[in-house]
Amino acid sequence: MTGERDPRVDGYIDALPEWQRAICAEVRAIVHEADPEVTETIKRSVQPYFVLDGNICALLATKDHVNVFVYDPTVPDPAGLINQGHGNATAKAVQIYAGDVIDRDALRALFGAVIANNRLGGWRRLAR
Repeated sequence: MTGERDPRVDGYIDALPEWQRAICAEVRAIVHEADPEVTETIKRSVQPYFVLDGNICALLATKDHVNVFVYDPTVPDPAGLINQGHGNATAKAVQIYAGDVIDRDALRALFGAVIANNRLGGWRRLAR
């Protein structure tokens, strides 16, 4: 079984400026590459979330960057992608600006680690 793509996520991405569309489309592709069973949804009325046995990540376009919220504060980040929210108890973020090159392998590995933890019951359960 493969995960589902949500047309509301298409709508969110399509409404963005071109540089943000490109970033969001690339992140979307990477999270689906991490596991083909990833599904998409909209939470908080407009925000795209990618889920598999729990939240993996969410997108939020801002004025000058795109936030990729990673919903597992315990996963290793050897490539140093996470650049926001290091003290956050629930999620950390990768802020991507226009012109930034996304390290696809590192981001895929980060998402893969979140998915692995989700499949084991989630980071909260594993931290106990």
